[in-house]
Amino acid sequence: MKKIFLYFLLMGFLFSACEDSLEVAPPNNLTDEMIQEILASGDEERIKLIMGGLVETLDANFRLAGDYSGFSSNPTNPLTNQDLFGNLRGNDIVLGEATLGSTGTYETYYNIDASFEPWKADSRGTTYTWWLLAATPHTNANKVLAYLDKQTVEQSGSKSLKDYRARALTVRAYGYMLLMERFQKAYLHGGKEGKGMPIYTEYGVNTPVAPASATETYDFIKADLKEAAQLFAESQIGNASDGFTTDKPNDIDRGVALFFLARTSLWTGDYATCITATQEILNKYPNFIAEEYYGIDNSRVSALAAGTDDVRANDNAFSSLSRNPETILGWVDGNGAQTYQFSNFNCFLEGNGGLSAYHMRIDNRLYEKMDDNDYRKSRFITTPVAYTYPTDNRERVLPKYTNLKWGATIAKQHNVRNNQLNCDYTYIRSSEVLLMLAEAQALAGQEGAAKATLNKLLAARTKEGSPTLTCDNYSSMAGLSVLDMVKLQWRIEMWGENGLEYSNSKRWNVDIDRNGSTVHWSSGKIYKVEHMTYEIPIQETSTNPNWF
Repeated sequence: MKKIFLYFLLMGFLFSACEDSLEVAPPNNLTDEMIQEILASGDEERIKLIMGGLVETLDANFRLAGDYSGFSSNPTNPLTNQDLFGNLRGNDIVLGEATLGSTGTYETYYNIDASFEPWKADSRGTTYTWWLLAATPHTNANKVLAYLDKQTVEQSGSKSLKDYRARALTVRAYGYMLLMERFQKAYLHGGKEGKGMPIYTEYGVNTPVAPASATETYDFIKADLKEAAQLFAESQIGNASDGFTTDKPNDIDRGVALFFLARTSLWTGDYATCITATQEILNKYPNFIAEEYYGIDNSRVSALAAGTDDVRANDNAFSSLSRNPETILGWVDGNGAQTYQFSNFNCFLEGNGGLSAYHMRIDNRLYEKMDDNDYRKSRFITTPVAYTYPTDNRERVLPKYTNLKWGATIAKQHNVRNNQLNCDYTYIRSSEVLLMLAEAQALAGQEGAAKATLNKLLAARTKEGSPTLTCDNYSSMAGLSVLDMVKLQWRIEMWGENGLEYSNSKRWNVDIDRNGSTVHWSSGKIYKVEHMTYEIPIQETSTNPNWF
């Protein structure tokens, strides 16, 4: 009999209320055999009561945060901030101004300080939470998969079980993907010949296994995601019964599985798979964020500072899912949404990116590459302005180039300015999918198709009343290769999001070099791509001797 954790105490109220009608034993008396019998029955109602509560929590693996012993909760624990602190080591985000000093946590990361050199063996303890939060998803997924093995799901015939297994497979693949991206070299730049990860498919105390090769690990990830995508389709969930729950952004569905399949395929040079997956997603998400909801236009900043204008989080697509038709995976305020991004990037909020003066600014070298007819250029402050925060009427000067992408003066569910953090949170959106498609097309030699794909994004980001932007008339793209056009639009469109500058730089084999910037106050820093592969923490290698 399987030795599986008992989550049923959490579900006791359901069973006690429905015990007679379901004819099941009280939760503390359920055996694995009884559970397997219920799953094999194909009875959707009983299956949902047994497994539903457990599976519904799987989406939390995409927004992990926790206070692990010995680590502060800000830069190391939330996945969101792990992404932020990766990007702070890049080119495109500037951390406030030099007057911030150089001794705080944010400055340490931004300065690429020697006290945090995660590629060195003596930093292995520091990288532990980067490992832990990437390793947690596959552990949590294996808890569910212990019940939902392929044979059980196939024999049951239950559409719910297909949905549930698909969700768990997606989460497991996501965790292994993070581990590979963080702790091994980029596959196409030296990683293909190297090690992958120890692959565990069972939950419990496992005998440590040797790392698989990089190719074997990526094959395992893609196999999970391909099976998940197929199971989502067979489960017939979603409005169109095709596995896409486009009306439920917090759901793990076929779109999420295909997203990670596309990302993994792009990393490994499997461009055909990436193209097929991204095209299917974009067919379901054809619409773009409207100009009026894409952050705050710089022209409103003076009135916001004067108190004669306000912007509600409800009207910013980056803090309100109702304004963001691109959201593939995200959470609404109070139901799983995180506030870390909002706090760090909203200069009008009494968080790190506002009152604490850690203003997230754009490097002038990227700002100057944005076309004047591209409304994204107007989402950064052009003239410093003094802004008064409601608590104690404290004032800060918002410097030039401070971002307005996540800007809002009034939080969700509020009517006046205060220090609240209420907002929604988008983790995966379709513009990133479009950029993956364009890059895969360019790398596959389909340059005309890549330009056509990019043109859709550029048209959507053209300032109202201006000539439609294209690859051929975008001012800074003249003379660029198609691939370099794609890379530039990655940097502009996804600025500040999900650690993408950092991970893209590693995938493209591009060093971080701040020389030539007039905004970076850490302008002489260079961060080589060889240092973007983190050292596997001692907590892992000390318990698994197979690494050596």
